[in-house]
Amino acid sequence: MQNFFVKSHGLGNDYIVLNQNEIGFELNENAIQKICDVHFGIGSDGILLKVPSFNANFGLRILNPDGSEAEKSGNGLRIFAKYLFDYQFSKTRKFTIETLGGLVQAEIIEEKNGKATAVKVDMGKAIFSSPDIPVNCPKEECIDEILHLEYKDYPVNCVSVGNPHCVILTDNLDEKEVKTFGPQIETDPFFPNRINVQFAKVISPTEVAAMIWERGAGWTLASGSSACAVAAVTIKKGLVQRNLTIKMPGGDLKIEADENWNMRMTGKVSEIASGVLSRELVSELT
Repeated sequence: MQNFFVKSHGLGNDYIVLNQNEIGFELNENAIQKICDVHFGIGSDGILLKVPSFNANFGLRILNPDGSEAEKSGNGLRIFAKYLFDYQFSKTRKFTIETLGGLVQAEIIEEKNGKATAVKVDMGKAIFSSPDIPVNCPKEECIDEILHLEYKDYPVNCVSVGNPHCVILTDNLDEKEVKTFGPQIETDPFFPNRINVQFAKVISPTEVAAMIWERGAGWTLASGSSACAVAAVTIKKGLVQRNLTIKMPGGDLKIEADENWNMRMTGKVSEIASGVLSRELVSELT
């Protein structure tokens, strides 16, 4: 069906899935912003666009609600994998997906009535090299570097898991603090491509709590790539084990990291709705 969409969420992080071959309009910045708007569109944390791939079984573009494009999204990948399985684009439970942030392998590990309910995704390597994140840090790795904001300084730890992340360890997680300083950190010149921001508190050797300010999306209930970033930083600093749970306001994700920093993420995913974009909305988009 033309302009068919599916809306799903991973731990409260919701995305709209569209198929590039089935939409009758240009998915430009204006269209992305309109569709993602909770008042004038469907409302979501972004759009997942199914596109062709010459290097994987499927291709994916991840579009933020402000119209920018993300390299990788853990929740987005699980939602997209569910879509591919549920709507029978894939006849197998394991397949590869190409993103701007690299090639990943997804596996449906739980299903109910033919619909995927839990997905495992190999998220690729965690990279700590400052130029590769990228971050304007004079040191080879940006660990415990002080970021000077207008009214506050933070010790930051930076890592890429296909997209850039800044992890701030704290003894007290405060939603107001994340919403106040998250946007300032995201757009600081220290981060040339902007950055995803996580405030994290170590609970035990196997559990870390986190709150997230997502680049291009803002306050987010959960994020798969952010969970991987928090896990990578806390493992690197010797604070936790290599198999752990990241606890976020939207729910928990299981993260595994091997000795070579290959990151694997497992979590639930649920469909919210499916339907067709109305002719009236499409006319506004075009």
